[in-house]
Amino acid sequence: MNMKHRIAFVLMLSMLGVFAQNTSYWQQQADYTMDIDMDVKTYQYKGKQKIEYTNNSPDVLTHVYYHLYFNAFQPNSQMDIRSRSIQDPDGRVKDRISKLAPNEIGYIKVNSLKQNGRAVKFETVGTILEVELSKPIQPGQKATFEMDFKAQVPKQIRRSGRNNKEGVALSMAQWYPKMAEYDFEGWHTPPYIGREFHGIWGNFDVTIHIDKNYVIGGTGYLQNPQQVGHGYEDKNKKLKLPKGDKITWKFKAPDVHDFTWAADPEFNHDTYKMDNGIDLHFFYKKTMKEDFLKNWKDLQPKTAELMKFFSERIGQYPYKQYSVIQGGDGGMEYAMCTLITGQRSFNSLFGVTNHELAHTWFQFLLATNESKHAWMDEGFTSYISAKAGNEILKRGRKNPHSGSYRGYGFIVQRGVEESLTTHSDRFDLNAAYGVASYSKGAVFLSQLEYVIGPENVVKGLKKYFEDFSFKHPTPNDIKRSMEKVSGIHLDWYLNEWTQTTHTIDYGVKSIDDKTVTLERVGKMPMPIDVEVTYTDGTKEMFNIPLRMMRGEKPTKAKILEDWGWAHPSYSFTTSKLVRSVEIDPSKLMADVNMENNKKEIELEKIKE
Repeated sequence: MNMKHRIAFVLMLSMLGVFAQNTSYWQQQADYTMDIDMDVKTYQYKGKQKIEYTNNSPDVLTHVYYHLYFNAFQPNSQMDIRSRSIQDPDGRVKDRISKLAPNEIGYIKVNSLKQNGRAVKFETVGTILEVELSKPIQPGQKATFEMDFKAQVPKQIRRSGRNNKEGVALSMAQWYPKMAEYDFEGWHTPPYIGREFHGIWGNFDVTIHIDKNYVIGGTGYLQNPQQVGHGYEDKNKKLKLPKGDKITWKFKAPDVHDFTWAADPEFNHDTYKMDNGIDLHFFYKKTMKEDFLKNWKDLQPKTAELMKFFSERIGQYPYKQYSVIQGGDGGMEYAMCTLITGQRSFNSLFGVTNHELAHTWFQFLLATNESKHAWMDEGFTSYISAKAGNEILKRGRKNPHSGSYRGYGFIVQRGVEESLTTHSDRFDLNAAYGVASYSKGAVFLSQLEYVIGPENVVKGLKKYFEDFSFKHPTPNDIKRSMEKVSGIHLDWYLNEWTQTTHTIDYGVKSIDDKTVTLERVGKMPMPIDVEVTYTDGTKEMFNIPLRMMRGEKPTKAKILEDWGWAHPSYSFTTSKLVRSVEIDPSKLMADVNMENNKKEIELEKIKE
């Protein structure tokens, strides 16, 4: 091999190495050790934090970034301005941040930060801490960051805070300096305006010193139950409560990307033990009215049913406990727990628990970037929780997702729909964000039952969990999971439904004896199910695959020749005279105009 060929060969190997490196999956690791001293009178706390950060990326890192979420709860923050300028502000926020007094605001102030024992330069910019490293972190290397910080819990406004409307003292979500995610797209450092989150997988070792009368529930396994009591302790062992005004709580949480806790001196703490070894913990204020207290008791066996349902339908819950905690400002999912408001009717209490527990799979275990892909977070959760509620409460609804279809139709009719690729913070309207994320996201899966068949969607969700739990899946990943189990090409579906605002509108154009002609009015193409009723009263189902699918769903219907999307109309001939034709009698296709979906010939006009 001459020198010229040798150089070319080396360059080719180098390029192959680059391509292989860039296509292999990787994710960063951040292991936290934190020690927190909370003053329940001032709502201020001091913290020491150590993060062992592993750079599993192929890139050299010269900077790192932390989220300081509590800084959003200050007058003139971006969260404050956004809430006061958007057309339909969240009713929980409105202009409340602008009116916070200095002792009511939230903040996280970093006093010192070291990388491997050496001080680094850092600057707080709103809710982001920008850090210039003293030494770059090479691919495959680890770095240890040690931080001293102080913070103040804001007045309860959105998710986190103190003294919520039901009197829960501390709802501690997104309360610590949290390392930002770095992945194949780069750093994710959006300012916090109250929307969603994205975090790094890791192990947490958290110590909390707090007033001895307070009960804590949250992420992780309590390591010293005999030293805190409050329903955690083994009844067969002697309590060893420390002297003084404070007690120390020690928690460890393996393989999570967040750590949340709540505390109150009036918490009841119940434990419901499932047959499979999972303990369900319930924390709720014992001072509530009797009917609310009864609802919390009745909730416990139903939560066990939900845990079983989701584990069977998606994948087994991998931890040994889960906590339902009264707190926050509505309902919000966190690692191994949820915070929900508790003064509700039973149906409402069950509903919010159902939704937030389902989030354990969609966004926690399948840790999508919910800021960019909220429809995979809220939408998939809405889809599976609707099925769970329908089954467990025996509602008997033929389509438990009908509300999501109505919600989607609402934003289309109002003309306020935006593409699902829109960042959560960038929607013009909160209502448009909510319907897009929850409703249109749910319809993505429900309508997929129409496209590839419900059996394949069930298999596809299990495949998705099997391949991407404890990872950060993207929209393409759910598409590929569904393609692998169904054998149907779905690139067109992902593109049309999530990356455009094209709508579906098919109509029955004409019926001529035995010939039926359909038309595509909307821009989004779909496979079509058609029910034909003949003049003799019999019925027949037909399925027209979309050519781009390169296949068809399992069906008992008669499969016709596929329909190329560019053709605006399609005709087929039946074996008998046709009386009426209906497109999609299942109503699983999100057709925005149902009026043209059915056509009937008057009996006197039918040719003999």
